[in-house]
Amino acid sequence: MKIRDRIFEGGTYVMAIINLTPDSFYASSRAMGDNALFAVERAIAEGASIVDLGPQSTRPGHVKVDAGEEQRRLMEPLVKIRERFDVPISVDTFYASTAQLALDAGADMINDIWGLRYDPDMAKTIARHDASVVLMHNGSTMVGSDLFGEVIAFLRGSVDLALSSGIDRDKICLDGGIGFAKTKQQNFELLSGYEKLSALGYPTLLGCSRKSMFGGEASERLAPTLEATALAAKKGVLFVRVHDVKENVKVINEVLSGERS
Repeated sequence: MKIRDRIFEGGTYVMAIINLTPDSFYASSRAMGDNALFAVERAIAEGASIVDLGPQSTRPGHVKVDAGEEQRRLMEPLVKIRERFDVPISVDTFYASTAQLALDAGADMINDIWGLRYDPDMAKTIARHDASVVLMHNGSTMVGSDLFGEVIAFLRGSVDLALSSGIDRDKICLDGGIGFAKTKQQNFELLSGYEKLSALGYPTLLGCSRKSMFGGEASERLAPTLEATALAAKKGVLFVRVHDVKENVKVINEVLSGERS
């Protein structure tokens, strides 16, 4: 996969979560204003290959904010990060107007939790900027009994929309949407069979870091997150989107070194 001027292939890379919000479910991931600069600096030092800036919480029970509030939270930190760090930047948004401003300011990828379906201008906005995209499965109702059939059909539709809008094939990544429109059992079923998403012919991203599917408090979910990351590395998932960069990089390196020995 191509992001900015870099090719990602042949391994599993860490995408660091940088939440520019006051209400994301894991408090330690919140880094508003200039705190985002320190968070990005630390993530890079610990081995992150890309950072994902989130100006809106999508935790269970969240209150959706409008595009204007997203942009108020996002733009100043984004501009400063782009000036100071040579790292690919992803922005987590489903608003085309936010994506437009972010890409104009130097962001490289849009991480859309609605797979280009929420805002009809999103796909064309990404294409005009020759940017990369993460297409995630989501839904307004829960997935039915055919979990993989529904998820893959949704993602196939999002891919078709991306391609028909002019987004390059080698700039598309797929996310099964763990924690979105799925039961706890379905989340684990999706995780265990994540390689099935590769049937569409695109690299994948796994995002289940410290999510409620693991039980307990968010602060207690590092161990199961690392187990999921190890599984992702074994399955050839290209990116894991995580809160704890150093620990996840270590697990990935251990898995990959074990496969080479």
